[in-house]
Amino acid sequence: MDDLVTERLILCPLDPALARRITANAPQAGDRWEAGYPSGADVAGARRFLEVCGQDGGTGPFGAYEIRRRCDGHAIGGAGFHGPADPQGGVSVGYGLVPAARGHGYASEALRALLSLARELGATRVRGDTDLANTASRHVMAACGMRPAGQDERLAYYETVWDHGTTTP
Repeated sequence: MDDLVTERLILCPLDPALARRITANAPQAGDRWEAGYPSGADVAGARRFLEVCGQDGGTGPFGAYEIRRRCDGHAIGGAGFHGPADPQGGVSVGYGLVPAARGHGYASEALRALLSLARELGATRVRGDTDLANTASRHVMAACGMRPAGQDERLAYYETVWDHGTTTP
């Protein structure tokens, strides 16, 4: 997998070595980690990545990424897919940033890059969810064109569906 480059970010694909450093919270020389990185969610995402790699030797095109700022190379969070596409072409996505990086539009920028990649790779649906109380994340998904797809007592669900080149709710 290649880096995903946006105006202000580089989404660097995880590889097993980087994922192990994240799970151990053990940066190596050259790693530039913003204060608070990796978070618990980043560690969980890196563990999930390693589990998927262990099951079939890789994650395929729908992998996990470390979010880095282009201006200084600092890792400020993680984003990516929670596994390969299902038989209908659906994938799920997640993202998170260290507290100091929130409120600058980075989450929306990273999510837009992932949505674009999913579409290019032939995904038919991208799903995401967030805690009901996490209004910032709900705004991010809505701003990126994801539509509300329900909720339960804990989570709000969002999705984007592509059908013959159009986006539908």
